[in-house]
Amino acid sequence: MTPLSWLRSSQAHAATSHANVGTDGRRRLPRCRIGAVAALFAALTALPGAQAQDFPSRPVKIIVPFPAGGTADVMPRIFGERLAKKWGQPVVIENRAGAGGNIGAEAVAKAEPDGYTLLAAPPPPLVINQNLYPKLGFDPTEFVPIVIMGRVPNALVTNAKFPADSVAALIAAAKASPGKITSATQGNGTTSHLTSELFQLMAEVKFQHVPYRGSAPALTDLVAGSVDIMFDNLGVSLPLVKSGQLKLLAVATPKRMAALKDVPTIAETLPGFESAAWFAIVAPPKTPQAIADKINADVNEALQQGDIIQRLDQLSAEPIGGTPQATAAYMREEVERWHKVIKAANVRLDQ
Repeated sequence: MTPLSWLRSSQAHAATSHANVGTDGRRRLPRCRIGAVAALFAALTALPGAQAQDFPSRPVKIIVPFPAGGTADVMPRIFGERLAKKWGQPVVIENRAGAGGNIGAEAVAKAEPDGYTLLAAPPPPLVINQNLYPKLGFDPTEFVPIVIMGRVPNALVTNAKFPADSVAALIAAAKASPGKITSATQGNGTTSHLTSELFQLMAEVKFQHVPYRGSAPALTDLVAGSVDIMFDNLGVSLPLVKSGQLKLLAVATPKRMAALKDVPTIAETLPGFESAAWFAIVAPPKTPQAIADKINADVNEALQQGDIIQRLDQLSAEPIGGTPQATAAYMREEVERWHKVIKAANVRLDQ
C-alpha cells in the first residue's frame, strides 16, 4: 500500500470509528484528528518521492561554470532543449565563468537542494580543483551526482603554419628548443592544461604554458598563430581542422577513432597516453535522491534519441549516461587519476 492510499484508508477508518455527532445528527471527525490527518497529509506529500513526482513545476536553471562557446557550454544546451520539451518547463543555461569553474560551482553548492538549480561541468570544479586550490568555497564531494552526458577525446592541434606534422616531430622540436614551443590551454588546472602536462611528462619535453579562459579565446589565438599548439577536446577544434585553419596531429584515445581513421593516436608514439573531457550534471548537496534519479532517467531517455546522438556526434562526443551511482564511481576514479598527474608534474595555479 502506498503512503497516500494508506492515508485515505486511515481517514475513512477515523471517520467511522472516532467521529462525533453534530447537532444536525451528522457524524463529524474531532478537530484534533482533523489537524492530525492534515499534518500527516502535508508530511507525506512533502516526501522526496512526492516532490520528484511533481518535478519540475517551474523553470530549471543549469549553471555552466565556463564561458559560452566551448563544449562545456554547448552540451548542456543540447540536453536543456530536450528536457524543456519533456518537462514542459523552460531550462535556462547560465554561464558563470571564473576561477577554473569554482565560481559557478560555488553558486550551485549554495543553492536550494530542490533540483531547480543544477551544475553542468567538465572535470575541473568536480574532480581537479580540490587537488589544486588550498581552499574552496564548496566541497566537491558533497554534490549529488546525476549523470555524465558525454565524453569528448582530447586532441593535439597546432596552428596551420606550425612546422611539425606529427607527434614525433613535435617532440623532436621541443627537445631541440626547450620551453620555446607555446602550449595554449583552456586555463590553469583544466583538462587541457593537465593533458599538456601529462604529454610533457611522458615525452620528457618542456612547453611554455599560455592559459586562457576557455577554449574559444585559446583557439582564436591558435588560429591566428599567436600560439603554437593546444591540447583541446575535439568538440570545438575539429571544425577548425576541417576548414584548414588548424592541423590535427593526433587524438588522445587508446585506439584510432572510427570517424578519423587516418588520424593517429598520441599513444602510438607515447604508449598509454589517454585523455578525455567529460561533461556531468550534478545537483546541490542534500538534493533528494528521488529528484536526482528523475533527472537521471530523463537524461538517459534523451540519450536514446537519434537527434541527440547526432548532435553529440557533431561534437565528437561519446554518449555516456548510466546511473547516479556509476557517475559517482567514475568521478572518484578521475579524482585519483588527475591527482597523480598534478603531483608528478608539480602543477600549480600560477603556471
